[in-house]
Amino acid sequence: MNRTGHITGSIILAATLFAATSAIAQTPSWTVPPDSARCPSKWGAADERGAGNLMTGEVIELSHVLHEGMPISRTRRYEVFTKRTTDYLGTNRRGSNEELVVSEIGQVGTQFDGFAHQTHEDSLYNCFKMDDIATRTGFKKLGIEKVGALVTRGVMIDIAGYKGVDMLGDTYEITVADLEGALRRENLTLQSGDAVIIHTGWGKLWDKDNVRYTKSNPGIGVPAAQWLIAKEPMLLGSDNTPVEVSPNPDKLLSTPIHQLALVVNGVRTSCSRRRSTSWRSSSTASISWST
Repeated sequence: MNRTGHITGSIILAATLFAATSAIAQTPSWTVPPDSARCPSKWGAADERGAGNLMTGEVIELSHVLHEGMPISRTRRYEVFTKRTTDYLGTNRRGSNEELVVSEIGQVGTQFDGFAHQTHEDSLYNCFKMDDIATRTGFKKLGIEKVGALVTRGVMIDIAGYKGVDMLGDTYEITVADLEGALRRENLTLQSGDAVIIHTGWGKLWDKDNVRYTKSNPGIGVPAAQWLIAKEPMLLGSDNTPVEVSPNPDKLLSTPIHQLALVVNGVRTSCSRRRSTSWRSSSTASISWST
């Protein structure tokens, strides 16, 4: 018997079986379809929304995309840096991207003012005191996490439309008569708990004339704000930066509607820019408006 040949044959057979078994074991359970099989999308070659196209109903976008050149105060900043996270991993060659956002994000974006945002001297909403609740890393009371989910009816008061213009004047103060007339024009009445959004047309300047956008803006004054707050809105918003007229016609006052709404009456305010996420123990959050 040729034992050498027999052993050699056995080794070859074992190696062949091992290779076949290894090949089976290393076959991935899924592979990415080639570009030719998955593109174009069923929503078209130019689509960027994907399954978002399945959404039904009407959505009214009241905000703007954030970018480095947008109109913000010179004391604030907004920068985005993208980076590749990994090499291509696995047999499916998975890549990954991330981004670093450098920003005072509580004051950049579609801003939702929490009660810790404004004070009267050292006193906040419900007479919480700064020395008692403020820490270097957040607020022990009145943090934005206390807001919870707000789901309510939205009412847009179109003051620009009521006045027959695309945009109100640079420092136009919206009056009670304006509010009443605009609501009457649309056969609307305010209800307790409404989210009231005031349209001034000022948002048309966004990225068109940033200097003018940030220098001043039309909005509600103290009498109009008092009238609205008496209707018990859940929140007040507008298409400008501070919701209220700026600068205030009364040169002795500094942004009074912020105090009137947030500190005195517990009504949150928002301006329409662009959404982000909220975070715990901060004075502001970010939202987007939709219906």
